Amino acid sequence: MTTFQNIVDLIQQSAQLNDEDKTKMLSAVKKAENEHAIVAFKLERTEKVKRTTAILLEETIAELEQKRKAIEESKDALQRSLEELKAAQQQLVHSEKMASLGELTAGIAHEIQNPLNFVNNFSEVNKEMIAELKEEIEKGNYEEVKIIANDIESNEEKINHHGKRADAIVKGMLQHSRTSSGQKEPTDINALCEEYLRLSYHGLRAKDKSFNANFETDFDASIEKINIAPQDIGRVILNLINNAFYAVSEKKKLSADSYQPLVSIKTRRLNDKIEIHIADNGGGIPDAIKEKIFQPFFTTKPTGSGTGLGLSLSYDIVKAHGGEIKVESKEGEGLPAGESETEFLIKLPLV
Repeated sequence: MTTFQNIVDLIQQSAQLNDEDKTKMLSAVKKAENEHAIVAFKLERTEKVKRTTAILLEETIAELEQKRKAIEESKDALQRSLEELKAAQQQLVHSEKMASLGELTAGIAHEIQNPLNFVNNFSEVNKEMIAELKEEIEKGNYEEVKIIANDIESNEEKINHHGKRADAIVKGMLQHSRTSSGQKEPTDINALCEEYLRLSYHGLRAKDKSFNANFETDFDASIEKINIAPQDIGRVILNLINNAFYAVSEKKKLSADSYQPLVSIKTRRLNDKIEIHIADNGGGIPDAIKEKIFQPFFTTKPTGSGTGLGLSLSYDIVKAHGGEIKVESKEGEGLPAGESETEFLIKLPLV
């Protein structure tokens, strides 16, 4: 403002300018002074916006850093949970009733590794993006800052999703590893069957990388949650699926390359009951021993490969639920030459 006043004073004091020229020049100076005031106001407002934006961005970076640290802590907690799970597994193998869970260790490790890999990868990406975010802030490139911040937020959502998936796997395994209270609760039987089929298969694959088998599912979507003790029925399903994969694995070792191992599981709702069918095209069960397979300690597996309690315990669990379990095995009849088929059928009441 002092500069404009000096100009006004010079114009008014000038002896070389007439009154009309002075008036025109003073009007121009006044207009320039007003325009200068407007520009100065806009610049001041822009500076305030920039300062406010910088503060908000710093707070956002700090918040993102806190979330990243929280994610790191969650990842470490998941890793500790996995280690605790392995320790619990070592204790479980000493119990005959829990022996079938020994088959799940590799399957669980396979299932949990995928989400843990996602957590690790996206966490590393976010570290790099936060560093890039800081560089763009220093450059004043706020449009790029917004893009990077959105990408970081998207990565956080993915990390959160996969972290919860890993957490659910660990919690599910820990739940199934505990001694059952026998208490019944509404349970999605289709989901239970699918979970154990997947874990059993990956467990076998982890022990024998050369083994491959096809498995099929056919779940009745009309089946609602049924009232069962999920840990107990889960062990029955797991035991039968383990046996099915064992059967096709053993046959594969003795068969020509044309043999295609197949394990299938399906569910059906019939009136006031549900049926679970678990079938395989392994070596079959001879008629001579079919009546003995549910007896305690009866096994056809080599010494050290089976306890002989799996089917006996399964029989007791199903009966305790008011259901029934039976087996059908046939060779040749209605099947291609040299083929056989074994199917276990579990019937459970809906309520």
